[in-house]
This record gives sequence, structure tokens and C-alpha cells, in this order.
Amino acid sequence: MGTIKRFEDMEVWKKSRELSKAVYQATSRREFAFDSALRDQMRRAVVSIVSNIAEGFERGSDKELRQFLIIAKGSAGEIRAQLYVALDASYLSTEDFEQLSERTTELGRMLAGFVKYLNQSNIEGNRLREFPNDEYRSEG
Repeated sequence: MGTIKRFEDMEVWKKSRELSKAVYQATSRREFAFDSALRDQMRRAVVSIVSNIAEGFERGSDKELRQFLIIAKGSAGEIRAQLYVALDASYLSTEDFEQLSERTTELGRMLAGFVKYLNQSNIEGNRLREFPNDEYRSEG
């Protein structure tokens, strides 16, 4: 376990960045071309995840980090719901839907695990300390 000094070092942020790339790739397909509202909403939601993790970390307190992680988890739920809409509209194949949904669910678990860790840690104040970085991954 090491001290995390930048949000870019956080495993949960790295996974959210990977999901962001995957959602952007999926919504760049021609199937989404005539549904800019869904495409744009999915992109906003996935950007919200990456951004809220970073913003929460940069705020400097564990209380605010927890708050922003919870918001990011909510955005992950939003993406999962939108994936169903895209599947039902035949914008995504079942295989693509399952892959993106699984990645989004895993990220939600990581976020929940990180919040749980912070709640149980009794750590207050400055966030430049030892985080488990990926030990919370299996929490749900």
C-alpha cells in the first residue's frame, strides 16, 4: 500500500477512464448517429464518473472525497440504465451491452468499496496518505 498523491494514481480512476473510452467508442458508432440525446447523455454520465473521482480527491478532505465517490457511483448506475435503453433501441449488440454493463457494474463495486473503506477507516482530513488503491475492488 502506498501513498496516493494524485488522482491519476487511483485504480478506481484508471478504471473509470477505461470505461469512458469504451463508452465513447460505443457511442461513436453509426447506430447512435440519429439519437444524439442518448449518445450525449451517456457521454455526460461517463465523464461525470471520471470527473467526480478527480474532483473529490482534489478537494482535500475525506468527507468530500466520499461525497464525490457516491456521486460517481450514481453516474455509474445512470450509465447502466442507459445501456439498457441503447440495447432496447438496437444501438448495441447483446455482447457489447454485456461487456459494458459488466465493466460499469465492476466500477460501481469499486466505488462502493472505496466509500466503505473510507467510512470504516476513521481517517479525517488530508487525503495524502495510505489508500488501499485496489484492496476495495471486491467490495460491493
